[in-house]
Amino acid sequence: MVVSTYIGIYYNVVICIAFYYFFMSMTNLLPWTYCNNPWNTPDCTGVLGTSRANTTFANVSAVMSGLTEIVNRTKRTSPSEEYWRNYVLNISDGIGNFGEVRLPILGCLAVSWVVVFLCLIRGVKSSGKVVYFTATFPYVVLTILFIRGITLEGAVSGIKYYLTPQWEKILDAKVWGDAASQIFYSLGCAWGGLITMASYNKFHNNCFRDSIIISVTNCGTSVYAGFVIFSILGFMAHHLGVDVSEVADHGPGLAFVAYPEALTLLPISPLWSLLFFFMLILLGLGTQFCLLETLVTAVVDEIGTDWIIKNKTYVTLGVAIIGFLLGVPLTTQAGIYWLLLMDNYAASFSLVVISCIMCICIMYVYGHKNYFKDVEMMLGFPPPIFFRICWRFVSPFIITFILIFTVIQYKPITYNDYVYPSWSLVIGFAMALSSVICIPIYALFKILINRFLPLQRLKNSVKPDPDWGPALQEHRKGRYATTGPESVEVFLFGDHLIHKPLWGFQWPMLVSESRVADGQCNAST
Repeated sequence: MVVSTYIGIYYNVVICIAFYYFFMSMTNLLPWTYCNNPWNTPDCTGVLGTSRANTTFANVSAVMSGLTEIVNRTKRTSPSEEYWRNYVLNISDGIGNFGEVRLPILGCLAVSWVVVFLCLIRGVKSSGKVVYFTATFPYVVLTILFIRGITLEGAVSGIKYYLTPQWEKILDAKVWGDAASQIFYSLGCAWGGLITMASYNKFHNNCFRDSIIISVTNCGTSVYAGFVIFSILGFMAHHLGVDVSEVADHGPGLAFVAYPEALTLLPISPLWSLLFFFMLILLGLGTQFCLLETLVTAVVDEIGTDWIIKNKTYVTLGVAIIGFLLGVPLTTQAGIYWLLLMDNYAASFSLVVISCIMCICIMYVYGHKNYFKDVEMMLGFPPPIFFRICWRFVSPFIITFILIFTVIQYKPITYNDYVYPSWSLVIGFAMALSSVICIPIYALFKILINRFLPLQRLKNSVKPDPDWGPALQEHRKGRYATTGPESVEVFLFGDHLIHKPLWGFQWPMLVSESRVADGQCNAST
């Protein structure tokens, strides 16, 4: 819940910026095309030269002179970069200088949260229908952009750069950390979203088939999207006469600087910009639906009263309002600094730690045999040996390796040339630990409330609760057939029988032997 809260706060800010660019693309000329705007500096050098009063595109000589100037400059500032920094963000000089709230971004943030709320107003019933569109239409847009991209001059060089490995990066911890974060983000591992959505499945749902389809489709989509992005970047590099590595960027710089600038080179550039940012919005909303539903479901399930179950919509509205208010600081002039801080610390590091603990606890505390039997009971067949080996050995090892490697080669976060101050890094680590610390704190809590001797407390605390098992009685078979909250341990104490829950916390109660003889208490249980 803590991780999903952090991600939900800043992820919707990213979506709202995509909304802003989408709205600003509804024009004849994209505002980040030329350098003759009030927010541009003397260092700005546009790919298309300068704008004219009644002309959309500059003439050929202006283009060539502009390209020559760009190649000769040691440091190029593009109009899209200055539009991003000086106009959209109006970025301050540091993370501590919040400045003013950027009202256009704040308005788009409100729009984003309203859309998310309306799509989740009826829970998974409404979001499930919306996701059919948000999950499939981006493929249509990707295919359109892909076809347009590969037909451009220089696209081949971009794709070659994309497919050529840089083997020296294999020892860079940040690369492994980014790769892990990408998989955790795209598959939703350790977020709680998978558990939330799975709770709405039928008991015998074929999750084995689903996991294969989702994993293959997810990675295939990432590779496919890479062709779309780098074909356009190759075209841009060809126009600038520079290497692809000089126009490629990462993070917000790719989505809101490099790619939008490349789109200005295309005929009917506003159309391609609209399609691109509409795709980003749909992809972001799909993730945000899962995040918000995770928080809402957790609140409703934990409280569990009849009123809150019947009025789940109010919980959704409350979470959306709180999420909007917590996102307001990210719409200030220092918002991008805080957004990147949360992205690098609140979500990345903790997801790796949580998933590592999850693997170890399920495989070695709960027990791999118990887990395999649970999966077999639901699927009707045991999990394949590949999965069993991965769950027990490969996954914990890889995750632990990435974790240790990342800690050893840790480098403080930076944004372009800005180095984050020490106090902000302390806040970042506090956010990272705030989710992970829940695990040992709750473990200690469960041990302390156990009313037994210390060693017995520990033994009881690593056993499942008495009511652990399938939720419906019809699915409680095998070792769960007689297991439930009413299971008790009975032993003789003088003239009375003492019975207590196997792993419960109630004080033992005395039951008369005569009640057993009269059939009022089943001695066999």
